[in-house]
Amino acid sequence: MEKIEIEEKIVAMLKTVYDPEIPVNVYDLGLIYKIDVSDSGEAALDMTLTAPNCPAADFIMEDIRQKVESVEGVNSATINLVFEPEWDKDMMSEEAKLELGFL
Repeated sequence: MEKIEIEEKIVAMLKTVYDPEIPVNVYDLGLIYKIDVSDSGEAALDMTLTAPNCPAADFIMEDIRQKVESVEGVNSATINLVFEPEWDKDMMSEEAKLELGFL
């Protein structure tokens, strides 16, 4: 399977992960900064949170790791939590902004 196909499947999986407090998935919220898949099937994601003290951080990161590892072609997933650049609502997709009333 091509890396681009694997990355597309990862994105589809990320769209099933939600912050328990926000009715929009983590991908459309703009929380995923980077997705890299190595030739050996190791996925590395850089992500952030809407707030550094997010009480659901561990739950969200574990949910992402498990779902990414379930993607065909992925052997392991590493989720890196970063706070640079700082998240803001401009990183959300148009759909997310609409859903949350920012448009």
